[in-house]
Amino acid sequence: MSHRLEEIIALFDGLFAETYHTRLVRGGDEPLYLPADDATPFHRVIFARGFFTSALHEISHWCIAGARRRRLEDYGYWYLPDGRDAAQQRDFEAVEVAPQALELLFSRACGLTFHVSVDNLEGDAEVDRHAFHASVEARAARYEREGLPPRAEAMRTALVAYYSRGASPAEAVAAGRACLEAATA
Repeated sequence: MSHRLEEIIALFDGLFAETYHTRLVRGGDEPLYLPADDATPFHRVIFARGFFTSALHEISHWCIAGARRRRLEDYGYWYLPDGRDAAQQRDFEAVEVAPQALELLFSRACGLTFHVSVDNLEGDAEVDRHAFHASVEARAARYEREGLPPRAEAMRTALVAYYSRGASPAEAVAAGRACLEAATA
């Protein structure tokens, strides 16, 4: 199965461009979230280098961010680049468990293999990828038991419809919208 950027953009925009004034945008080297401003009337979830998996990851962050955070550049979070020490890496992993758990579920919905990202190739910290992966898996299982955030469930529903059930993009978006409407009713 192909995983083209046009598909994921169409699904995301179909679900959220009108309802949340948010679009998925192919970007450059670094991902970024930008709220609407005077120059651009919609919020932008910008994923890195045209990578499908980056799009899934950035969508995951957006699905978790609350209304206040979605009014702030990069949701108001700090980001320490590659090269973190042990304490900084622990903090990074603590905030990345939830979005990477959603990314794992989105990847499965698309029929893709998921790989955790510890994002610290140049750092001094010893990174236990297996322990972090276990934490991500546990959080994904918790989401499965307790339910995903409404926007995440709508996105996953659209992904499953399109990639697993062979729905058209319009049908997949309609399935996701129905899920979102049910959650907000």
